[in-house]
Amino acid sequence: MKSLKLMGLLTLTLLIGMSFTDAPVVKLLKANLDNSIINWKGYKVTGSHEGTLKLKEGQLAYTDEVLSGGYFVVDMNSINCTDLEAGKGKEKLEGHLKSADFFGTEKHPTARFEITKVVSRGTAGDYRVSGNLTIKSSTQPIKFNAVVKKDMKGATANAAIKIDRTDFDVRYGSGSFFDNLGDKTIYDEFDLNLTLVVE
Repeated sequence: MKSLKLMGLLTLTLLIGMSFTDAPVVKLLKANLDNSIINWKGYKVTGSHEGTLKLKEGQLAYTDEVLSGGYFVVDMNSINCTDLEAGKGKEKLEGHLKSADFFGTEKHPTARFEITKVVSRGTAGDYRVSGNLTIKSSTQPIKFNAVVKKDMKGATANAAIKIDRTDFDVRYGSGSFFDNLGDKTIYDEFDLNLTLVVE
């Protein structure tokens, strides 16, 4: 009887040990806000404008050393136009982008992206990322490729993302919703190039 109890105790101990051994190791790395940046570029019939946005917070999650999740929050009041000089339309454009015509930053000071799925593309650090992007009061699913390079301190993620602004109720100057705009037409899609540094 004692031997049976001892065997049962040993089996239970072994099973508990195995469950702990097999548990995935999850690591959360927080964004370095000084080194993380988003470069944006918008297009119109007569040309384009570009600039930067700052992150307010963010993190990446690794499960057993493989990217598995994360999020980042964008400070929409940090909109900066880099292709215009001060006094030559820079402040006017930045103000217009922050207005209700575009991103309405007074009511919607942040935008957020939350990862819902990560799939390896076959090469270490090369991923297909799916998630939900919230701009203003609209949330839409998006997908993009990302390259994440790990180092001794953490990791750096780079991604090129194309967004259709009309999916987020940003319709000013859109030829998809307004007729006869001519050379005042602003194209619906704009580019975001993300550099997210986490430690």
